[in-house]
Amino acid sequence: MTTELTPVIPSVAEPVTPDAVDERRPAILKRVNVVRDVLPLAALLALVVFFSVRAEAFLSAANLTLISGQAGILLLASLGATLVIVAGSVDLSVGSIALLTGAIVALSINAGVANPVLAVLIAVAVGAAIGLLNGVVFAYGRVPSFIATLGTLSLFAGIGLTILQGSTINFTDQGIRDLAIGQFVPNIQNAALIAVVAFLVVWFFARRTRFGLYVYAVGGNERVVELAGVSTRRVKVLILIVSGITAGLAGLLLTAQLGAAGPTTGSTILLDSVAAIVIGGTALSGGVGGVGRTVLGVLILTVLSNGLNQIGAADYTQTVIKGLVIIVAAVFTMASQRKLIVK
Repeated sequence: MTTELTPVIPSVAEPVTPDAVDERRPAILKRVNVVRDVLPLAALLALVVFFSVRAEAFLSAANLTLISGQAGILLLASLGATLVIVAGSVDLSVGSIALLTGAIVALSINAGVANPVLAVLIAVAVGAAIGLLNGVVFAYGRVPSFIATLGTLSLFAGIGLTILQGSTINFTDQGIRDLAIGQFVPNIQNAALIAVVAFLVVWFFARRTRFGLYVYAVGGNERVVELAGVSTRRVKVLILIVSGITAGLAGLLLTAQLGAAGPTTGSTILLDSVAAIVIGGTALSGGVGGVGRTVLGVLILTVLSNGLNQIGAADYTQTVIKGLVIIVAAVFTMASQRKLIVK
């Protein structure tokens, strides 16, 4: 007598939708998401209250004016870099773009070209050219953005230092200086006003255009975007051009603010811009965040640096505190991106 064996056919599972995945997400990760969204604003308010109590001059008109200029320059450097990170990439060349732009602008001023409009055009041209190079190497050369921009970081920093010949180029043209430290609106430096205008432009393109939709889509799942017929290479080139332009403008305003371009121009811009982006809540994994969050990150970092200076904290202490803040922000941001794997 033989026994027939009936094969057991596994049932086909129902398709898993994003909503279903979200329902299975552990409650702790949902709380992390809430903390990630609320923490930057809460941290900013806490810092303002703390430094207001500890330093009498913190809320003075002169200090707030100074903060506005510092925040404006850092915001400019971070705007384009935010789009690059949202797309799942990174631009390490922002500091060298600022250095090279400052060197060229300072050299041009001392050569007799002291026109604010021309200075802005130079900054835009330098930044766009470097951004285009970064984008072509990254997108069409298929070199990871980390490696591509690491190479241009060294390349253009070297060119900038060559122009400077290792020394500082000073200038006294007030028209150029007023681009950064002038006050079209009382108690707000022009650098902050320029940054606000740039922010509105970048925010509009990131949130209200098809280009912005593609940026987020590439950061979320690049392969799906390619299958939809979108040129991801073009998106990558464009975001790096935008990053180059905003970094170039930041370099111009930093040079105008100091009245000089030197070997250390823009030396902290890369670290500070990445820190501001992460502190604001934009995920380094891509697809989440945006320039709105970067504004909060910039304000937190600027208030923190200014406040620590006001209470007399040593430079090395400030470096330690900034590092701890970045680590905490990164933990919450990356934790919120962990996804439940459904098998």
